[in-house]
Amino acid sequence: MTTTEASAMMRRSGLVVGLTALAMTATACGGTDDVGGPVGDGPSGGSFSVYVCEPEHLIPQNTNETCGAEVLGALFTPLVNFTADKSELTYDGAVAESIESEDQKVWTVKLKPGYTFHNGEPVDAQSYTRAWSAGAYGPNAYGNNYFFQNIEGYDALNPKDPDGDGPQKPPAPATKDLSGLEVVDELTLEVTLKAPFSQFPLTVGYTAFYPLPESYEADPEAYEQAPIGNGPFKMKGSWVHDQRIEVVRYEEYPGDKAKADAVTFRIYSNVNTAYNDVLAGNLDIMDSLPPERLAEAKAQFGDRFIERPSSSFTYIGFPLYDPRFDDPRLRRALSMAIDRQAIIDAIFNGAFQPAKSLVSPVVTGSRPDPCGEACTYNPERAKELFQEAGGYQGALTLWFNSGAGHEKWMEAVSNQLRTNLGITDITFKALEFAEYLSLLDAEEITGPFRLGWVMDYPSPQNYLEPIYSTTGSSNNFGYTNPEVDELIAEGNAADSVEDGIDAYHQAEDRILEDLPNIPMWFGKVQAGHSADVGNVVIDAFTRVRLEDVTVTGG
Repeated sequence: MTTTEASAMMRRSGLVVGLTALAMTATACGGTDDVGGPVGDGPSGGSFSVYVCEPEHLIPQNTNETCGAEVLGALFTPLVNFTADKSELTYDGAVAESIESEDQKVWTVKLKPGYTFHNGEPVDAQSYTRAWSAGAYGPNAYGNNYFFQNIEGYDALNPKDPDGDGPQKPPAPATKDLSGLEVVDELTLEVTLKAPFSQFPLTVGYTAFYPLPESYEADPEAYEQAPIGNGPFKMKGSWVHDQRIEVVRYEEYPGDKAKADAVTFRIYSNVNTAYNDVLAGNLDIMDSLPPERLAEAKAQFGDRFIERPSSSFTYIGFPLYDPRFDDPRLRRALSMAIDRQAIIDAIFNGAFQPAKSLVSPVVTGSRPDPCGEACTYNPERAKELFQEAGGYQGALTLWFNSGAGHEKWMEAVSNQLRTNLGITDITFKALEFAEYLSLLDAEEITGPFRLGWVMDYPSPQNYLEPIYSTTGSSNNFGYTNPEVDELIAEGNAADSVEDGIDAYHQAEDRILEDLPNIPMWFGKVQAGHSADVGNVVIDAFTRVRLEDVTVTGG
């Protein structure tokens, strides 16, 4: 999520940057009603309002932040769905009838008949080749481009600088279409990947894989102001920037109709203003509450207060390209000297769960404590390991992005390291996110650094390969371990998602032995809603299940 206030979150391939916003973004949470199912049958009428920040984009292939995704979740129906309570794949309420492969490389996607875009165009196999090719086409520079990199033909749509030494502009692609996509018939799409990937059915539930109608091609800029989707709601008018986005029930929707007649996404630049509006009855749903208001929120909302685990993961990484951090005993000592629970309780009102693994507990295949001793607070053992490693020479600099709520907890970390390890010379380096990310990419960070992650799809692979593989898009440590790469590849090539879990577990174990980063905590989401709505369910991607919300008053 990105917001216009200081505590902003930005994502790059799941990357989390804001802490205040981390408590306010892609996370798994549910309402006070039973999670997962609608109340009653058919529409019940009425309208309600939902908090969002100003979206960055509203073209699915260019939307990788949660405010835009919240809106698009109302306008589009994905190929696959995930259950709200356990994030398990399901075809219920989804466009795909099946997604199957005999070799995990060539996939056959069969679509259900009857789905149409809001302008009447059919949702067919061509609408997916159109969308995915647009997302993969390099000159579009869409934010979700990398999601298509494992499909055959991606490289042709993203030619490199011929000399490899930049900065000249790469040549224009010779084609605009992914060669790995074949329309077999109106409702059948064949997808050929570069290599076997058992997680493919999970990935296509993500925003980037939504279909696009022909009208998108005529004028993408105009399309973005009033997106035409295939979901339970359709646009009413156009996006009123920094104010609101209005949608109404799509009566021709072939699935279960939305309960409410209409939804207004109210755009806020200040989360506390939104919080006060929910309390005053001027806003119906706020899917994440400001952390500084949590102490009062439970009493103020009562049974309208929502709390559940989320998919967010915060960690402190080590710059392994700096030889001072070569010794794994030093890395373990720093981890074991941090009392995560004390920080969570003192600064975040108990809002998070100490992390003892690399994969969020909301993901099938996660384990409660594969990290063991290395993630357990033990200052005595930490001091022993610290001394065995020869201590740390020079000033220890803790790095984080500024203006995003990290100052207090990073200071708490420094105090614990001083007390428990005797490191007296600790300094801080806080930078604007763009500069911070640039230094991470350039491997110019000189000390432990804060980063975070939220899942793009519910798989251990999404927490491991992008962050820890040698070529991972968010491997900011300089970490490389051929055994980890091989185990992840083995999981990817397994006969099924379930069959790949054991390989991913082994990869996680090996990473934790090396400990390139310190797992800090997994997030929770605290949300609230007015007395005028019911059946408020929020899924593992922090999206309110808007089609199921009922209007009970107002």
